[in-house]
Amino acid sequence: MTQMALVIDLNVCVGCHACVTSCKEWNTSGQAGSLSDVRPYDADPSGTFFNRVQTYEAGEFPDSDTIHFPKSCLHCEDPPCVPVCPTGASFKRKEDGLVLVDYDKCIGCKYCSWACPYGARELDEARKEMTKCTLCADRIDNDALPERDRKPACVLACPTSARIFGDIHDPESEVSKAIEARGGYQLMPEWGTRPSNHYLPRQKTGSSCGSGSCGCGSGASTGAPIDMPDLGEPIDLVSFAIRRGTPAMPVAGRHDVQRDAGKLNLAAFATRVKSLFARARPEATTEI
Repeated sequence: MTQMALVIDLNVCVGCHACVTSCKEWNTSGQAGSLSDVRPYDADPSGTFFNRVQTYEAGEFPDSDTIHFPKSCLHCEDPPCVPVCPTGASFKRKEDGLVLVDYDKCIGCKYCSWACPYGARELDEARKEMTKCTLCADRIDNDALPERDRKPACVLACPTSARIFGDIHDPESEVSKAIEARGGYQLMPEWGTRPSNHYLPRQKTGSSCGSGSCGCGSGASTGAPIDMPDLGEPIDLVSFAIRRGTPAMPVAGRHDVQRDAGKLNLAAFATRVKSLFARARPEATTEI
């Protein structure tokens, strides 16, 4: 049986919220929309989102680390939200394993949200219907789109390729290989829901910039030493960061492809470059 799912690489997610905004943009005008935002600027805002990114600080200074954790419906293989639905609005699609909602049948009773241990269901206050991530079912089934675009909007929008989409039941798929190579794990497996979405764990490195995953530390970098440019010349930080970039963990060549394509966390590298120049000549940092 096919089971489509997301695999999210926490080691390269930079918390840019591109997945959040692209998800909102696509779904608010598609089969799932419109997704309302009630009181968006009040003290008690309310909005309907299929995908959210939660940010945490781990550890203690100076060894603290920032972790960005995207979370949406996990499209469980044994979804507890489906059997509790009194109208049959929540269902699991047989051909690809996606958990979806038939809005014509939904009465907004919230039974599914109470049953979901991950808080992945949201009530659209304007429509009074329960909503959730569909993995962009209306994109992946759309023959009018080029094949390269038949992926969830969040996957296409991610600038660091932190999100992978595919069939986790196919051992030759990219998602299955990533899970095996990196020790991908399910969220809260003790609930017995068998979540389809997986996370690739953070790799703590010895980086001196504090990001934990940029590969700039002596313990993580395997590249050649930096050829520092003349401090008096203007510096193209983006080009310098790409030349400097070394993946923290070369898994199946994927990070090499990302680096060559320029899909890097340039902000982390740029911050590291600034810190190097600040130590070398503090007055030069104003030129960067």
